[in-house]
Amino acid sequence: MSNALSAKPLVELPVNDFLRRLAGSDPTPGGGSASALAGAVAASLVTMVGGLTTGRAGFEEVAETIEIMVEQGHQIATVLTAAVDRDAAAYDQVTAAFKLPKATDEEKAARSAAIQAAMTHAADVPFEVAEECLAAAELAMIALEKGNPNATSDASVALLQALTGLEGAVLNVAINLDSIKDATYVTEKKAELKRLMTRADELRAANWQIVRGRFQALS
Repeated sequence: MSNALSAKPLVELPVNDFLRRLAGSDPTPGGGSASALAGAVAASLVTMVGGLTTGRAGFEEVAETIEIMVEQGHQIATVLTAAVDRDAAAYDQVTAAFKLPKATDEEKAARSAAIQAAMTHAADVPFEVAEECLAAAELAMIALEKGNPNATSDASVALLQALTGLEGAVLNVAINLDSIKDATYVTEKKAELKRLMTRADELRAANWQIVRGRFQALS
């Protein structure tokens, strides 16, 4: 891999180059970046469904809702696209903290504090991704319920992509929580993860209920 390619932001890479980076032996980009990208794809699909709905006859009553959905979809896609690189950078901070010197008691204390700070940041980033992915999934449900039914499969894929991003991000939070010593922080985050997963399960069930009702092949 060229130095120019490895130094370039992940989101600026052509798809094939990003996938090669993802398939490489380096730990970044990894599941966290992939989860953020899944959420960004979901939010982008939501805006596409909005574009296939806006201005079409029969959707006048939901026009304002769809317009807001599209605007929020663009915002979420922007945040999650940036998170592809933010997640990789957070992991790199953890790696750097573990490489700090530990020859003296002072160095050991400084290293331990740096590791804990990096671990907390590495949990915070995917937690934000999970929250944004849930927001994308909620928008996808609006697209599924109120958007152009000819784009049902697109809205459903958006929802499933968002949930994939959410669940992947939850896993990345969880793996870092196991190394964080701040009991209050860990307890709070565990409760938040449970909330996210509960809502994800509800949205997934609702998605399949809707698409099975619309597609004979799935009924």
